[in-house]
Amino acid sequence: MFRTLLSKLQTSRYITLETTPTHSATLSDMLDEIERLRLDKMIDGFSTTDNPLSKLKYNSLFAAMRLQERFKKPAIATMSMRDRNRIALQSDLLGANDVDVRAILALTGDSAKISDQKGVKGVFESDSTLLLDMISAYNAGSDIEGKRFATAPKPILPYAVINAYARNPKTLQKKMIKKIEHNAIGIITQPIYNIDNAKILLDLLNEANHLAGSCDTTLILGLFPITKLSTARFLDSHVPGISVPSSWIDALESAKDSLECEKIGFDLSAQLLDQMLSLHPKIHIMTANKFELAHKLLDEVSL
Repeated sequence: MFRTLLSKLQTSRYITLETTPTHSATLSDMLDEIERLRLDKMIDGFSTTDNPLSKLKYNSLFAAMRLQERFKKPAIATMSMRDRNRIALQSDLLGANDVDVRAILALTGDSAKISDQKGVKGVFESDSTLLLDMISAYNAGSDIEGKRFATAPKPILPYAVINAYARNPKTLQKKMIKKIEHNAIGIITQPIYNIDNAKILLDLLNEANHLAGSCDTTLILGLFPITKLSTARFLDSHVPGISVPSSWIDALESAKDSLECEKIGFDLSAQLLDQMLSLHPKIHIMTANKFELAHKLLDEVSL
């Protein structure tokens, strides 16, 4: 399963779908909807988020296990530095490894100050590179302190993230180099809304691989379809690392009603996905669990 995922990442079309476990003691409703839409047949793998915005959700590692058991497709489990110290991180990696959750997206994590859990404190022993280093150690058969395991873990695929936009692109490249040097096999971008932006990021990654003395790290282009004007304005104005073109905002503003706005946004998003697939068919789709939208989008383009 993971060997196929890695092969597709490095050599062919690769599409993953983000899932956000909910504030619930079961994942069944989400799994049932994915199965009803046959979304698993349209993608190469899933990802699971880890308490985004510091809001309490179902555990990302267990969610990845449930997805893999149900659909026989790999799931990339997000792990945040916010909620665990290095003992807990390594322990979770061991348990996840035993149940074959072996693709890990390393994040530093959102601030604990915005949590819905009163008085919660962030751990943040380091940034996400510490988790990447733990994975490297595991892949060499030892823990972060160099102590050999009685039974070596199965290989783990480490992923990282990067902003999609910066006024100075070289700042993004420095972050890419750092993640490459810590052995990330794939770097997922925040949502992109301009194909020229995607081309710039690809050029930066190619040069970053060269500067880091590696050629194995692959850029994965993030796509979050926009179907509301308010979403476009919020992402452009309030989310660092994302830039929504004025042409998109103008087009959405021109809509006569919400239905027309939704159609305009969907058409723009589908056109961009088609361009991405032609340019660099390594895509990570995020829809905030709007799986009907994900299905419609993937059905629209030529896969």
